[in-house]
Amino acid sequence: MNEDINPMLRKLDALQALSDGDQFALKSIYSRTIDYEAHIDIAREGDRVGECGLLMSGIACRYSMTTEGKRQITGFVVPGDIFDVQSFLLDVMDHSIASMSACTVAVIPHTALVALTENSGRLALAVWRESLVEAATFREWVVNVGRRSAYQRIAHIMCELYCRLETVGLVEGSTIRWPITQSDIGDACGLSIVHVNRSLQALRGNDLIVLQNGILTIKDWDGLAEAGEFDGTFLHRQ
Repeated sequence: MNEDINPMLRKLDALQALSDGDQFALKSIYSRTIDYEAHIDIAREGDRVGECGLLMSGIACRYSMTTEGKRQITGFVVPGDIFDVQSFLLDVMDHSIASMSACTVAVIPHTALVALTENSGRLALAVWRESLVEAATFREWVVNVGRRSAYQRIAHIMCELYCRLETVGLVEGSTIRWPITQSDIGDACGLSIVHVNRSLQALRGNDLIVLQNGILTIKDWDGLAEAGEFDGTFLHRQ
């Protein structure tokens, strides 16, 4: 799994072909990097920030809390995602971002992002397309939680994460890193731990996956995609 190449370059170039000048500008856009341990809030609901975060390595999630203290994960963040790009147009974060594994985040000043998009139409289009794909992914999550069975929901998010990591070059054969606990899956899919456990056992029993020590191996892609009603159109990969 090659993490040496800037994942943002891989992702944005997959959305919109970039020139050498665009790629050089992207490599120099962030001011510093910050390392986070697993299970740490990177950004919090209600924050007012003057910078955006680009996930360079690791896996994070978007989440919101109910007044009763229950967490709903509303999306995964993978390397290459500018996970709070809306913060340079909206004043306040309306959800939180937390690390699911150890993460490295590159910090992008809002002023640098504005200048970048003003100076390059291709980069502005790529960032805009990324925001639209994020919205499409959120719509798919609504369908997933609202209309699919527990078994289907988990199969679907496994397929989604695999495809998104493949786009940024972080897939090795049929294997991806999976630092996502059963509790995390439950919060992402609206399921109890009991339902999550039973569904994972069924996916294993049907010889679709191997999940062990934070590594997910997809043994039968077609079978897993069928199980999750997954076709990937919403990701709009070129």
